[in-house]
Amino acid sequence: GGKDAARVFIDNLHLFSLLANVADAKSLVIHPASTTHSQETVEELEDQGIHQGTIRLSIGIENIDDIIEDLEGGFKALRESGLAK
Repeated sequence: GGKDAARVFIDNLHLFSLLANVADAKSLVIHPASTTHSQETVEELEDQGIHQGTIRLSIGIENIDDIIEDLEGGFKALRESGLAK
């Protein structure tokens, strides 16, 4: 799915915050290729196992059912977008 698929998934999460904080108690999501590793070349990203479709989740202390429901919503939106592989 690449970057567009990652964006659809991230944009359809409501519980997760789009942040790169460390040691946070809440659930977080980022797109490493365009945030924390944006200074890297495509080759450097691939050498590190980071692709345009890679997302990073940090699971917080929210209710597990709420976390699962939010992730399911992101996956549903991704499937409906036609970008899922």
